[in-house]
Amino acid sequence: MSSIVPTVGDVMEARARLKHWLAPTPTLESAALNERAGTRVLVKAECLQHSGSFKIRGALNRLLLLGQSQRNAGVVAYSSGNHGLAVALAAHWLAVPATIVMPRDAPEIKRRSVRRLGAEIVLFDRYSDDREQIAAAIAGERGAALVPPFDHPDVVAGQGTLGFELAAEAQARKLELSAALIPCGGGGLIAGCALALKTIFANCAIHAVEPEGYDDTARSLAAGSRRQLDAMPATLCDGLMVATPGAISFAINKELLAGALTVSDEEVLAAIALAARHLKLVVEPSGAVALAAALRRSHSEHSCIGVVVSGGNVDPDVLVRALSADRDAARSDG
Repeated sequence: MSSIVPTVGDVMEARARLKHWLAPTPTLESAALNERAGTRVLVKAECLQHSGSFKIRGALNRLLLLGQSQRNAGVVAYSSGNHGLAVALAAHWLAVPATIVMPRDAPEIKRRSVRRLGAEIVLFDRYSDDREQIAAAIAGERGAALVPPFDHPDVVAGQGTLGFELAAEAQARKLELSAALIPCGGGGLIAGCALALKTIFANCAIHAVEPEGYDDTARSLAAGSRRQLDAMPATLCDGLMVATPGAISFAINKELLAGALTVSDEEVLAAIALAARHLKLVVEPSGAVALAAALRRSHSEHSCIGVVVSGGNVDPDVLVRALSADRDAARSDG
């Protein structure tokens, strides 16, 4: 696997490459959210992206950069869901054979979607198996190309195109984006976005947002080097269950991020409910963590903040749980 750290130039090239395939997703506002956050909030609705998440950006960029002989041999990805779905979709568009290594407890909606696109699924136990070793073994046997979920320069560059779109929206509204809250698992999305955002808004304070129990980026930033979690507790945010930041993504993030925040499952459920009520968005738990952080406290020290809602592939039971909890809270407040 390449260890080359991508630059903002790579993100710009990815933007030019992907514009023929992906339209910009909407950037939304809500008076209720602005009031809660204490400032103007621009919500990047990446849950409306092809495949239901930002992951298609990095997956498609990686596949488009493969030669034809590499495409013919196929691709292999490992993913808790959204990255696998994105690779399956990109492979479907380009007629590339795809195998997705997925955890047995991945949301059923994601597994069904991957199968529908024609990709092969190989299941593993996220608590006892090494998904990277499984994927590498399959790729080696078949001569296929690996498409990592975050720690690859082509993937990071593709994800970073989201940052340019968010910056362009702020500029179009004549706003100075002084802070950004971005979901973080392995760190590929926020690394790519940081490269883009810092090019347009040099003073933008970019914060990673992680689920409670998965603060590996926060710990790594504090230590100045990558740290590994000792345990992997249960969380609704299955797409952010990463034990250590990616080497490539952390090389960028340690230089460009202002810090990291954590949010609880309860805060995430509240954010899912707010997104449904006020933004009319269906958001999955992993995609809602940055919105949850925006709701936690006033951000009045900032003139405007960007919030990335990174995915919308939510299990119906979780969506119902979030809306029910919100309804019960409203009744008790009344």
